[in-house]
Amino acid sequence: MVIAIAVSIFLVSFGEAVLPRTFGHLHNLMNSIDFTEVLMGAMLNFLLFAGGIHINIDDLKEQLRPVLIFSTLGVVISTFVVGFGMFYILPFLGIELPFIYCLLFGALISPTDPVAVLSILKQANVSKSLETKVAGESLFNDGMAVVVFTVVLQLAIGNEVDLGVESIGLLLLKEAGGGLLLGVILGWITSRLMREVDDYIISVLVTLSVVMGGYLIARQMHISGPLT
Repeated sequence: MVIAIAVSIFLVSFGEAVLPRTFGHLHNLMNSIDFTEVLMGAMLNFLLFAGGIHINIDDLKEQLRPVLIFSTLGVVISTFVVGFGMFYILPFLGIELPFIYCLLFGALISPTDPVAVLSILKQANVSKSLETKVAGESLFNDGMAVVVFTVVLQLAIGNEVDLGVESIGLLLLKEAGGGLLLGVILGWITSRLMREVDDYIISVLVTLSVVMGGYLIARQMHISGPLT
């Protein structure tokens, strides 16, 4: 992380002056890559799959209530806590930012990173129930986070948005419910296929295919790829 921050600062500060002259091919390669698609569309899905596959479904069922509360109400509370905190702290740093933009940042930063969480939990000596709660929340908060971020973003850019319970509920149902339903269907089909095949290489290829294929289907249906 420290190396990534240092390299990013260097590129922002000196990239345009140094890279084209010294590393022309690298500069052209970086400009040709859609990093959003590579990170969010490819790498993230494999990392989430690798983490999610190690969560015991029976343990998750036992902790279902706290996981649902943390991944929904927890995201909303965190959004407002971060938003209010930024709104009152930033003026001391000489930065005046409208509250709606502080709230937008809160919505962006509130959902926990499942990749980092799962990695840390593997090293931490915590109880199984706590590990399941935290890991489950980090995997399921995506749907609620998308809804909160979308609503706040529409308010921030001045678009008229229906803030009724029905419209927000439909958005949450589409993003989260659709993503989970597609994931269950793909998971069931994949498990059936793998039972019929007694070949390690084919099993690996099937799992790789369902991760990328699931993301592409979710993107076309405009539902949550990470939840899928």
